[in-house]
Amino acid sequence: MAKITRKPAPRKAAMPKKKAKAAVAKPKAPAKKSLKATKPWTPAEVHEVFSRFRKANPEPKGELEHVNPFTLLVAVVLSAQATDAGVNKATRALFEIADTPQKMLDLGEERLREYIKTIGLYRTKARNVIALSAKVLSDFGGEVPRTRAEIESLPGAGRKTANVVLNMAFGEHTMAVDTHVFRVGNRTGLAPGKTPLEVELGLEKVIPAEFMLHAHHWLILHGRYTCLARKPRCEVCLINDLCRWPEKTV
Repeated sequence: MAKITRKPAPRKAAMPKKKAKAAVAKPKAPAKKSLKATKPWTPAEVHEVFSRFRKANPEPKGELEHVNPFTLLVAVVLSAQATDAGVNKATRALFEIADTPQKMLDLGEERLREYIKTIGLYRTKARNVIALSAKVLSDFGGEVPRTRAEIESLPGAGRKTANVVLNMAFGEHTMAVDTHVFRVGNRTGLAPGKTPLEVELGLEKVIPAEFMLHAHHWLILHGRYTCLARKPRCEVCLINDLCRWPEKTV
């Protein structure tokens, strides 16, 4: 039988390689100006800023309603991730019947939840308020403690809570850093920092002692009503001429 020889299949013609496109350099976006790279505030400028705040509002007050140090402590704990207005709406009726640790314990967690259910995270907060009331009674004789470490040992209370209570209830020169103070400290360049603690320590370092009692209230109010997060009202800002923010509108 004759041997059949198969011819190899013809190779496909290689497709011509595409020429690599010449890399086109994309224009770089302009780098944002870092606040830490701006000219630091001078002591005279800082003094001028707080002198203006004092002249405009000599006796600033915190907006959380309370009747004593204990109700202030409770209000601050409840204010985490909530507005002062929302907390006040819930606590007006609450503090009429539970303005001491013992009365709060007598009220109980379940009934407390009914008073504060309009506040975010109210279940966790109710549990913390009952627990801190018990601890204030057992460890501190029913009185709100007067040191940062002791206040921070209470359920639901952190450094900001301690600073607010020490300042508003006991007249200590503390700097409570909330979202407003954090924004103002960074945006103005007064005390830039990546964390609330950095901003707190930076502000304490530059603000003269004569202004420290009311300093955190001035900064909170400035951030809440003027130096807004999305649309800062630079046109009515008391410190516009001194502010280091590179994007200020006037």
